[in-house]
Amino acid sequence: MTTKLTIAVYSTAIISIATLATAFTPNTSTTNRPIKTIAAHRYYKAQSFKVDNQGSKLTWQAKKATGDHNGEVKISNGQFTAENNVLKSGTFDIDLNTITDIDLTDQASNDKLVSTLKSETFFSTDKFPKASFAIISATKTSGNQYDIKGKLTIKGITNDVSFPATLAINGKKLNATAKITVDRTKYDIKFRSKNFFENLGDKVIYDDFDLNVNLVANAQ
Repeated sequence: MTTKLTIAVYSTAIISIATLATAFTPNTSTTNRPIKTIAAHRYYKAQSFKVDNQGSKLTWQAKKATGDHNGEVKISNGQFTAENNVLKSGTFDIDLNTITDIDLTDQASNDKLVSTLKSETFFSTDKFPKASFAIISATKTSGNQYDIKGKLTIKGITNDVSFPATLAINGKKLNATAKITVDRTKYDIKFRSKNFFENLGDKVIYDDFDLNVNLVANAQ
């Protein structure tokens, strides 16, 4: 009886040890298999566009107490970048020496106004021949509509500007339009501003002027 009990105890112990060994033995059929991971990749198609300065157009309008003047000025160069047809960044330069007036038909009056605009009274084009704009952020609001924030530099002075814009990319061509309202006094252009001079009467020139931008750019 004692012998049978001893054999039963040993048998139980051996079975328990075998069970524990099995529990702590790695399953080589699974641990040696390579673990497959799936990485999600988002594809970005980067695009670069160079401004067509011949196809692009920039007009200006300034108002005074007795009326207004308007004209054109050339964009000398510019660059835009986009990802998946969504605008990301951009810059362009304005050649202020190309400024013209188109409302005055009398040539002498026209020449006088343009000369004044180029003088130190306004844009000082001898010292500051170009103005520049750089996009800080472009937020797409809907369809081809964007809210643009950027830096505008005139006469070496840089200020923040913001405005809505319409921009479309069709294949290798980018078209953009916008109206930028500029406070000239922020760029040290204070001539006949009622905020800096008194008793101007009908000689007042309003502080704000508008730049109407129509840009064409081609993919590089």
